[in-house]
Amino acid sequence: MPQGFFSPARVRAARQAARVTAASLIGFYTALYALDQPVVAVYALFTPIALGVLSPVPGSGRQRARTVLLVLPVAVALTALGTTLAVTTASAVAGMLVIGFTVSFAAAYGPAPAGVVPGLLLFYVLACFPPYAPQTLPERLYGLLAGGVLLIVCERVLLPAPSSPPYRARIASALDLAAEAALSVAQGHGDDRERARHLRDEGRALRFSQVPPASRPTGAGRTARGLAHAGSATRRVLDQLARTFEKPAPQPGDDPHCATLLREVAAACAATADALRGTRAVPGQEMLEEEVADFVAVRGRPSEDRAEASPRLLRHRTDVLTVAASALTVQTAVTVAIGGRRSSPGMPHDQFWYAEPSTPRLLTLRLTGNLTLRSVLFQNAVRTALGLGAARLVAGTLDLSHGFWVLLAVLTLGRTTAGATWSTVRSAAVGTLLGALAAGVLLFGAGSATVVYAVVLVPAMFVAFAVGPIAGPAWAQGLFTLVVSAAFSQLTPATWRLAEVRLLDVLTGCTIGLLCGVLAWPAGARAELRRSAAELLRAVSRLVALTTADLVDAPDEARGDATEEALRLARHRLRIAEGAYAQYRTEGGRGPGGGGPDWLAALNCGSHAMAGAHWLPRLDHGPAPPDAVRWARESVARLTTALDRAAAFPPGGVHVRTPPLPTEVISKAPPPVRPSLVDIDGWLRNLAADLTTVGGGDADEPPPPVRDDGRDTRRTQSRSRDLR
Repeated sequence: MPQGFFSPARVRAARQAARVTAASLIGFYTALYALDQPVVAVYALFTPIALGVLSPVPGSGRQRARTVLLVLPVAVALTALGTTLAVTTASAVAGMLVIGFTVSFAAAYGPAPAGVVPGLLLFYVLACFPPYAPQTLPERLYGLLAGGVLLIVCERVLLPAPSSPPYRARIASALDLAAEAALSVAQGHGDDRERARHLRDEGRALRFSQVPPASRPTGAGRTARGLAHAGSATRRVLDQLARTFEKPAPQPGDDPHCATLLREVAAACAATADALRGTRAVPGQEMLEEEVADFVAVRGRPSEDRAEASPRLLRHRTDVLTVAASALTVQTAVTVAIGGRRSSPGMPHDQFWYAEPSTPRLLTLRLTGNLTLRSVLFQNAVRTALGLGAARLVAGTLDLSHGFWVLLAVLTLGRTTAGATWSTVRSAAVGTLLGALAAGVLLFGAGSATVVYAVVLVPAMFVAFAVGPIAGPAWAQGLFTLVVSAAFSQLTPATWRLAEVRLLDVLTGCTIGLLCGVLAWPAGARAELRRSAAELLRAVSRLVALTTADLVDAPDEARGDATEEALRLARHRLRIAEGAYAQYRTEGGRGPGGGGPDWLAALNCGSHAMAGAHWLPRLDHGPAPPDAVRWARESVARLTTALDRAAAFPPGGVHVRTPPLPTEVISKAPPPVRPSLVDIDGWLRNLAADLTTVGGGDADEPPPPVRDDGRDTRRTQSRSRDLR
């Protein structure tokens, strides 16, 4: 037996096939043969298929059962609406357009709603076809509810899917590592590349691409947003600690204030990890806030000790403060996510804007934020609605006897790119042809012997649902053709021409789906990701320029308002780009290091820019001297120019080197201003490093090492490698 025969994916598919087959056939056979209710039998058969196979509901058996229970009322409403609107083709098509868009657009709410979209659409599709029979609505609903209840029971008791570790457990594990690393830095350990690599690897494990769909906090509610925010900030903590370990180790006595703050960071990370595991109450962030405030005050005090003013110590303090700020963000996000905190004196509105609005308000914001042609969720909803509406129009106009198969083909075979749609429908057409031939042989040989179809349906359904999701659309459509032929032959007498009808309907649906794929956003997320990432980089360019001007120039109320607006725009652009990137990866798009632009690095650049735009103004110590202002303007001009150039994603990327902060500028600046200059320098350098990797490097590559005199050592290191 091949080594990969019992791969996890095949085992999962077989277990799900067993659950769906049991739920479908128990309801189907009971209604058809024991109760003599064919309408009830049809809906009892298709409900588990819709919510168990067609809808890839994520999660464990308990989570899937809960999702099915929650969507049953929606399925009932869609079935009733489809039954009512089936009175004419025009009303059915109009309903298909509205319902197709509305239900598909609900995918914006998170993975669970996105998973049930195809299944919910099937309930309207199945009910909106002739004959117009509103008197059968009770039987339809009985069958639907029976099939739904049977699926819930099977999900819970028949080979239930195991649960995956929740995302909060991943954050807790990462925070434990961060606490250990912070204590190590406080004790003077550093210059450890292996440890830095381990920290970055742990941070990568928090990416949503590395997390099962059921565990991803992508919902619109406060808890999901808080956990997603905490995960992103935890990644920053680990990355910043990794960069600290890549520099020469500071001596424990160099700066006791840094050691004290790092110990408080370690304690906060450990306490937050315990809260995420549920072993202690959610900690308040007051102690870490007070320690950060004390540290900021110490940085700004004049000192006659030359060591206190050394660029090396100032940069180390900036690194430590950056770690503390990110740790404070994690702690605050967790208090919002699992502590239920709506507001607190230390909770900045621009970072935790989602803490105060009600859940309905947050859901509304998620929808309205995606009501734009630039949103891939909006594009997918429009594409689905148009495809299903066109299929319903064709099926109604041509009076196809099994017209819902046309819509089912559009629903199951449509993809988000024209190329993927063509590949899928080509395979599906071949599979349907072979399945129709097999079904024709079965129908011709068995004739009116329904017992043969009843016996064949059991293994055919299990094999179809176990093999189809793994082997591809050809196998899925071919085997499903055999399934529906065996099922419908038990409802009414059928001949081999039923297989012919099935083939023609599927080919019609394939043609409609292919046309929609070609005409409606044929490039899928690839083109939209390039566009949205470019808009994000341009928004970041303006945000960086305004934030830096706020920090080094005299206060300006108009500029402050412009900065707030730039921050809101950048946040919106980031959300749109993140949605495009998520779909891009589902389409088989390349991840970091896969060649071409590194889209994740562009998203990281936007996230890091917004984090700096939030924290740096809170650490400002007054206007900078003229020399420092000139340096800041030159640095920002170079970086913003590079950001605007990078938005075009030229081949080879964009390489930018911001002017180093000269030592003499630091020494001439008033003591309270020196730390803020070093903070700005570190922020701009990190953004430049992110920007350099957008061209196709590693999104987690550390920034170039910085000497005490502020010079970039990358060129020197490159020459050394060339000599070797």
